[in-house]
Amino acid sequence: MAPIPVNIKHSGKTYPLGLDPDLPAKAFKEQVYQATGVPVDRMKVMVKTGVLKDDTPWSKVNPKAGQTFMVIGAAGELPKPPEKPVVFLEDMDDSELAEALAKPVGLRNLGNTCYMNATLQAMRAIPELQTALGVEKPTPTPAVDTSDMPGLIAEGSSTPAADAPAHVQAVSAAPARPALTGLPAALGALYGTMSRTADTVAPMAFLNLLREVNPQFAERDRHAGHNTNALLGGGYAQQDADECLTTIVTSLGSVPGNTATGEVETNRKFIEQYMTGRMMRTLKCDDAEAANEAPSTSTENVLKITCNIDSTVNFMASGIQKSLSQSVIKRSFTLGRDANYTQESRMTRLPSYLFVHMARFSWRADINKKAKIMRKVKFPTEYDATDLCSDELKTKLLPVSRRLKAVEKEREERRKVRRRTKATGGASGSAPATTGGDVEMADAASTAVTAGGSEAAAAPEMDGVEGAGEDKGKAAADVGGALEAESAYRERELAELEQLVHQDLKSDVGCSVSGLYELVGIVTHKGAAADAGHYIGFVKKSVFHPPKLGEEQESDEDWYKFDDDKVSIFPKEKLATLDGGGEDSAAYVLLYKTKPLA
Repeated sequence: MAPIPVNIKHSGKTYPLGLDPDLPAKAFKEQVYQATGVPVDRMKVMVKTGVLKDDTPWSKVNPKAGQTFMVIGAAGELPKPPEKPVVFLEDMDDSELAEALAKPVGLRNLGNTCYMNATLQAMRAIPELQTALGVEKPTPTPAVDTSDMPGLIAEGSSTPAADAPAHVQAVSAAPARPALTGLPAALGALYGTMSRTADTVAPMAFLNLLREVNPQFAERDRHAGHNTNALLGGGYAQQDADECLTTIVTSLGSVPGNTATGEVETNRKFIEQYMTGRMMRTLKCDDAEAANEAPSTSTENVLKITCNIDSTVNFMASGIQKSLSQSVIKRSFTLGRDANYTQESRMTRLPSYLFVHMARFSWRADINKKAKIMRKVKFPTEYDATDLCSDELKTKLLPVSRRLKAVEKEREERRKVRRRTKATGGASGSAPATTGGDVEMADAASTAVTAGGSEAAAAPEMDGVEGAGEDKGKAAADVGGALEAESAYRERELAELEQLVHQDLKSDVGCSVSGLYELVGIVTHKGAAADAGHYIGFVKKSVFHPPKLGEEQESDEDWYKFDDDKVSIFPKEKLATLDGGGEDSAAYVLLYKTKPLA
């Protein structure tokens, strides 16, 4: 039916509009908004039957040509065109293209799939996993023809063609790894596509395989059987991001690992090396009548550690300790009945990547459903996991752990000196420049003395280590003088720390040799309901853009926020807002990476 010419009157002015009775009333309100500037949410269009609602059928209104409708509502600011015009990739020059491709891309929500998107983004903080999956890293040269790049990319669609430029084909000529199938192959294809495009990626192929591997993720929402999403083919239920993570990691069990020299290891698997810890559990009966019953000990592999949350937990570390010491009821063969046991758990192996599950969802018998624990629990950006370890493992870790802490303080002092020197106009390796007044040498000198003093303070621990005297001599030479290149310091520190690494840990590829971790990935949950809400992923910015040695900036500590297809910078100062305490985003899964020695 042809549009009916009608008029609307607002604030004494009359506007002619075309009313299409085949479109819903909400579409007409949008026209009114474009003409008057009155937002739809605070607009009232008066008709014979009262106020025009979004779902009011036009048959009840029976509009006629020339009819005038009264509009009530305060006009807001009219929509403005974007300040900067939209520029397509094919229209960018080399520098603009490099900048656009540097930012990581988001994932399209395919119908309540934020749990999967957030999990996949957090797992990108494991670069060794992408290597194991055969993901080809893009060349830094931006001169690649992207004129045929669509606005939305499907994963696995960016394989270089035979006639592609030589530098693109060279990236694909990496050493061959065993061919992967199933979910690991789909994950590798997805990550490969995400690393080569600046557009949102639709992870449809990976999602379909995930639902085949675990049909739970294909469950339909029982409360959305008649809504618009269901009619459009959606209606999938919200799922748990932690369960999604467990499914993905378990499915990667066939991915081969690496040797100490970086070659393919066929006898060990990647997950076993880099993401699996070993937990020793000891059960001891609390009943006095079973005093002669020997404690039982068992060992199991774990992919994550749990932070139990109750009314007494304010910090992640205390919640983890609660999960490691628990009371259980089991049958005692000595007593011939059920008895109370205390279960103490300790780590006998720490992996390079440690997942911490914040147990925010628990079953409530009174309402017969899962509920979210919204208590505020602080989590650290740096975590010392040696307290979780058995005495034997702790003895192996502590020499490196203690020395690495001292070394990191020295590194921070050097950063301060370089920043201060740069701020005064000098080079990083020169003395502070004169600024027109007195030459202030005290700060830099005292800082250098501090660094040298820290080295000397830590020297007693190194008395039995070969080469320690040489390092102390080099550190002393720096006192009061110009700083060396940062790489020189790191080379000496690495040699020193490697001498402290226990031989058992050296031979265990993929384990943590210090027990010290830094936070690199987060998955948060937003909302009050356990079976609803919204998941968002966060990854530390330095994962995608490693800072240049000796030129670290404070902005390197910022994060990327992955809200499905929306990717934005998340300042480090806002991390505390993810502690929980309400319905807003609260940390649910944390990913820690063992600190490198160099």
